[in-house]
Amino acid sequence: MAFGSFGDGAGSSGGAQPMSEINTTPLVDVMLVLLVIFIITAPLLTHGIRIDLPKASSSANPEKPETVTLSLDADGHLFWNDKPVPDDQMEAQMAAAAKQQPVPEMHIRADRNTRYQRLAEIMSAARRAGLTKLGFVTDPSPAGSAAAGVTPVAAPVSPAQ
Repeated sequence: MAFGSFGDGAGSSGGAQPMSEINTTPLVDVMLVLLVIFIITAPLLTHGIRIDLPKASSSANPEKPETVTLSLDADGHLFWNDKPVPDDQMEAQMAAAAKQQPVPEMHIRADRNTRYQRLAEIMSAARRAGLTKLGFVTDPSPAGSAAAGVTPVAAPVSPAQ
């Protein structure tokens, strides 16, 4: 640390120069105090109640719900699991699927130019029939380009009531 010079000050104009170094001792003291406080309080924050939980043997439900696919092409034709279905029989198909146990998930595949009104009608009909788990199947490849080996993915959504 430089505290000044022992010279006569002849080279300087006006005598002693102000000290231009920052004293870091108070900063280090404060940091050490904070470190000690955090070391003491950290174990208190992770305090938990010890409970001896009962043992039970159960297996996970391996039964995954079936999925049904409702496709809507650019011309507005409906396909239930890749089979054509008329518009007037769509709600009957949905009601029959909703009676299955467990209730299947419905994946909606629609052409990119499909009107939103049509999709809203389909979602509303599914909700009325009792199908509550809906998903939209999309093409995950960028800009809609077809990539080899890419399968569509369904994103679960809840329709508005």
